[in-house]
Amino acid sequence: MPHPAMSPNNVAVITGGASGIGLAAATRFAAIGMKVCIADIGADRLAEAATQLASVAKGGAADIMTAPVDVSRFDDLAGLETAVQKRFGGTDILMNNAGIGPDSNSFGPLENWQRILAVNLWGVIHGTQAFA
Repeated sequence: MPHPAMSPNNVAVITGGASGIGLAAATRFAAIGMKVCIADIGADRLAEAATQLASVAKGGAADIMTAPVDVSRFDDLAGLETAVQKRFGGTDILMNNAGIGPDSNSFGPLENWQRILAVNLWGVIHGTQAFA
């Protein structure tokens, strides 16, 4: 039986969903009967996470979707929104969770800072723009 606040058709999309907090949230959403799409980088990580999610999802693998997405690229997130719409009919919860930690300090290479801001700041902006 679904969680009282959730209908069986509710859909959650989680960026950075193949590990950590994102995977924990995806697991909970799947366990309460939601359809779940996790977006992340790394096909192996996504496949492993999908297997874990399918084992707790009420509808098994049919309720789980994965997508290789780089949130720093708006086109990736726009494509994700379209794919989720096509597969599940829309998105009820978007968890802009993807993020990376600094491998540098304020005196580190500029490229490190550009990548951190591209993922941690622009990833949230891109997700919000693509899904809202």
